Amino acid sequence: MDLSSSRARRLCLLAGLAAWGSVGAAYYAQHVLQMLPCPWCILQRILFLVVGAGLIALAAVPDVRDGLAALGRRVLVALTGAFALAGIAAALYQNRVASKSPSCDLTLADRVISGLGLDAQWPELFEVRASCADAAVDLFGVPFELWSLALFVALATVAGLRWSARRPG
Repeated sequence: MDLSSSRARRLCLLAGLAAWGSVGAAYYAQHVLQMLPCPWCILQRILFLVVGAGLIALAAVPDVRDGLAALGRRVLVALTGAFALAGIAAALYQNRVASKSPSCDLTLADRVISGLGLDAQWPELFEVRASCADAAVDLFGVPFELWSLALFVALATVAGLRWSARRPG
């Protein structure tokens, strides 16, 4: 898809806000709808925040084809895309493996969350409160983690568009 740089930047901004909005929706679902998060849910929240920050930063990167700014943009695209791919993997793992397990204690997700210390710093947003099997919820007949997967795919696609967006003129 051939996008002008200004359109790609706007799309990055909107996608970044959507990523952050998904964390807000998860927070609402947890505290208002009593949908308690599992370790893989929390890991995806963290990844949405990181990918959102990367996309918003990509919206601010100058539109040049050569030099340090262009290299910086490509590195930022690669990092943002890598974190989005990690989100895809986390959502798939949650759907295919973790949601079918009675316990998801001490998985990679638990180690990342504990290692970052976010569960201790901001427990209302990052504390694990359910097992993966107990946290399994459908929204319009589709498992919650598959909605997450779809958003991560969209975010990775938007980041990729910023790699090669053409400059105006």
